[in-house]
Amino acid sequence: MDLRLAGRGALVTGAGSRIGAAIAGTLADEGCAVLVHGRDAAAAAAVAEQVAARGVRTEVVLGDLTEPGVAEEVAVTARDFGARILVNNAGPFAGGDWGGTGPADWHTAFEGDVLPTVRVTQTLLPSLRQHGWGRVITVGHRAAGTAPPAVARAAMVNMTTSLAHHLAGTGVTANCVSPGVIVTDEERIDGSAGERPGHPADIAAAVVYLASPLADYVNGIELRVDGGYPESP
Repeated sequence: MDLRLAGRGALVTGAGSRIGAAIAGTLADEGCAVLVHGRDAAAAAAVAEQVAARGVRTEVVLGDLTEPGVAEEVAVTARDFGARILVNNAGPFAGGDWGGTGPADWHTAFEGDVLPTVRVTQTLLPSLRQHGWGRVITVGHRAAGTAPPAVARAAMVNMTTSLAHHLAGTGVTANCVSPGVIVTDEERIDGSAGERPGHPADIAAAVVYLASPLADYVNGIELRVDGGYPESP
């Protein structure tokens, strides 16, 4: 199926490994130019090399999005790159429950996940709106049983809903993809008969569909990609 993405530009944050790398590669397979963001220069360069091997334009932008001004700088680079698709994938996964977390843990969850997403999105949005077409896709994080990440994930989902309403009628949509248990080919987890863990390609396929013009009428949703087992450890 032609997803009608050839020639479009995308920024994928946190694209240096795992889910982000899979998203970057799958977008490239569909003909997108991809701006690869990461904190590790070598890892980001390796992903960009794989993207370029698909025959599309690619660049690397580095930076810790939690540092002052970096998220905005990355978004400006994406604007100049011609990105009309923003995939917010960067963000640490921190554990902890109600009995073992303090204010610093809650601050880390929001500062690491929510606020960088807001900053990148706010900075890039004027360009998307000006061009009358765009995508903002936020990748959540598995949060079952972990208090601060669970609340941060809920914030990301509600932020997506609010943003979708804000962008109604502009040609720009906002959606959220929430993964379940995701492993690489080298990893194994225990599971009962008939179950399997998810793989980065599963998340990438969902993201790339939402990034495509075929999803013009999909706006403000949380798409769970978890095999029907959202509470898996």
